[in-house]
Amino acid sequence: MRINVLGVGFDNLTKSEAVDRGMELLRSPGTHYVVTPNPEIVEICRENLAARQAVNAADLVLPDGVGVVKGARMLGTPLKEKVPGIEFASGLMERMAAEGLSLYLLGAKPGVAETAGERLAEKYPGLKIAGTHDGYFKEDGPVVEAIRRSGADCVFVSLGAPKQELWISRHGGATGAHLLCGLGGSLNVFAGVVKRAPKFWSDHGLEWFYRLCSDPRRAKRMIKLPLFLVHVQREKRRK
Repeated sequence: MRINVLGVGFDNLTKSEAVDRGMELLRSPGTHYVVTPNPEIVEICRENLAARQAVNAADLVLPDGVGVVKGARMLGTPLKEKVPGIEFASGLMERMAAEGLSLYLLGAKPGVAETAGERLAEKYPGLKIAGTHDGYFKEDGPVVEAIRRSGADCVFVSLGAPKQELWISRHGGATGAHLLCGLGGSLNVFAGVVKRAPKFWSDHGLEWFYRLCSDPRRAKRMIKLPLFLVHVQREKRRK
């Protein structure tokens, strides 16, 4: 039973439960995928039907950010906790490493995925990096084929929203991987190109403000956060 927040259905799980479910999907036959919408992506889904369909069709939809958790609480349908995509991915890699599973990294600028792969292989001994590819490609076919040939069990897709969600829903099955995860800018963090907000900021729901201070160019994107809360308040009045 998913929690509906402005048309996007979120799985009501703790971080630990989400990782457990991710591993179940990894071990299951066929192809599955995980998405991690924050308020900005929810707003995109309100305006973009294809994006909303791709997000809601995911096997696992996790609330990335305190804004979604607050929105759900305002609507009277609280979520257990926020499950940031990068923390879900970290928990998943730890478990994958213990089982010797393989990971393909797709996205970010040229060189970033390779650096992320090197750092992750060192951090999680036993994790196999099946391959990498940057996000600056024009044709999908060669990328899909490269992932299929790599034999990767899991693919982290960091192409930005809604491109990554649409790409996964359209091409995920053809990659042959058991699990694909849409993770936004996580590869930049794994590669050390971007620093994640310190624990104090994230614990107090201010990670978004830290990112804005670090990169003022995000201001246009951050406008969607108060807009999201306005739409939640409007939806609450309708109930």
